[in-house]
Amino acid sequence: MRSLTMVPDAVRSLVLMFCLSVLVTGCASKPEPEPVVDSSAEAGELARQAWQAQQQGKTEEALARYRQAFNLDPGNAMTANNLALLLREQGRFGEAASMLRKGLEHSPDTEELHYNLAIISELYLLDLDTALRHYRRYSELADAEGKQVAGWIADLERRVE
Repeated sequence: MRSLTMVPDAVRSLVLMFCLSVLVTGCASKPEPEPVVDSSAEAGELARQAWQAQQQGKTEEALARYRQAFNLDPGNAMTANNLALLLREQGRFGEAASMLRKGLEHSPDTEELHYNLAIISELYLLDLDTALRHYRRYSELADAEGKQVAGWIADLERRVE
């Protein structure tokens, strides 16, 4: 067995260069983890600005700020709900339902999101199966044994069958 000292300098240099290239390539192939950024404060400020714009009748500005806030903090159910309700007011029912679904992806136990998705699905999109599913979930979450919601559920069950 030969030791590295007995190997010619040119071969030893090639071996060292190969080892260095493997080391460098191995390091370069592992991306740095993305830093975790808490943008909830910024999202909260954007949502506050959106609410103010909405109160002043600046609908497009409010929509833009709500969208920015939601993109920064999709777990904020109130932002998703407010954006969806503003879209509903504009007659953009499909977009409103889509926003509520996205909100539910991040906040599946938020009763208001289920309630509003049920209403939009029933009254505007005529999607009775979706409406029934979300009224039922709303009733579970809100622990609502109220006659009104129970009546809506019973009515939808009759219409779906």
